[in-house]
Amino acid sequence: MLDICTLLGYGAILACIAFIVLCVFVLQTTNPFPVVFRSEKEKLFYDPKTDKTNKFPSLDDPWSVHLSVVVPAYEEEVRLPPMLDECLEYLTSRESSLKYEVVVVSDGSKDNTAKVAKEYVKKHGAEIVRVLELEQNRGKGGAIRIGIQSCRGAVILFADADGATKFPDLEKLESSLKDLIKEAASACLGIVCGSRAHLEEQAISSRSYFRTLLMHGFHFLVWFFTVRNIRDTQCGFKLLTRETMVNIFIFLINPSLNFFLYFQIIIINIFIIFFCRAFDVELLYIAQKLKIPVSEVAVNWTEIEGSKLVPVWSWLQMGRDLFLIWLRYLIGAWKLNTKSA
Repeated sequence: MLDICTLLGYGAILACIAFIVLCVFVLQTTNPFPVVFRSEKEKLFYDPKTDKTNKFPSLDDPWSVHLSVVVPAYEEEVRLPPMLDECLEYLTSRESSLKYEVVVVSDGSKDNTAKVAKEYVKKHGAEIVRVLELEQNRGKGGAIRIGIQSCRGAVILFADADGATKFPDLEKLESSLKDLIKEAASACLGIVCGSRAHLEEQAISSRSYFRTLLMHGFHFLVWFFTVRNIRDTQCGFKLLTRETMVNIFIFLINPSLNFFLYFQIIIINIFIIFFCRAFDVELLYIAQKLKIPVSEVAVNWTEIEGSKLVPVWSWLQMGRDLFLIWLRYLIGAWKLNTKSA
């Protein structure tokens, strides 16, 4: 009969073999640089004033407005209007010299999300509000990436469609971003994360012990595998400079390119895969690797009914994603072109 030490030894060997098999599988099934398709329709927005469709700009174009607000929206016909009302009312109240735009990305929504957003285009004009309709659901991260690739702002804010974070807090993020840029010795690089960490104690008091344990477990995994200097990586209210996005995002690929040119274009710039639930973490992980300055600012946050996340299951999925992000970069399945940073 085998003793405990022998069983543990066999267990360790089997675990090593399983890990090696997993690494080989990941290497064989993962592209080192992402393949992202964008149809011709997804490159256009409608202007009701001229009754024409126009092409969205590209991230590598010069900025033409001061602030772009990118709003990923998946089946948000109910929660989107209050959020847009508050957003546009606040931005309108700012000094008249501030030029801004709001880009609503309907992420393959089957409800009236795009139709609701287009009413704001009619009211405010396509210079202020634009709607980007994705033909298929890309996930929140994919919607944000394509939205940012299509905006005109020198500074970019992405904000959740539920309106949980209020827009007056944008001024706190702007102030912190200015400080980051002043401290940076070279380019205008910086990311400011809205944070709910200061509300954690209050949240713990209303949660079960099991959900609190899962929350702390997720925070530990974030710290252990990826980001160590940001307490709240998941708040959907982040402000970034255009130069930061140029350094982090890959250029989107045109599916009409021939096979060989297609693969040549893939291997450019820094990239980020935004199709997992932990896309915020990967954004900050890459910024950390590229030594892009990042700060965290407390914001007011209110839980809004209608969330599509299932707390326990979503945290487990995020834990899996964190491990896979760490593993893929560790073994070189995903790569960073750090020379371009």
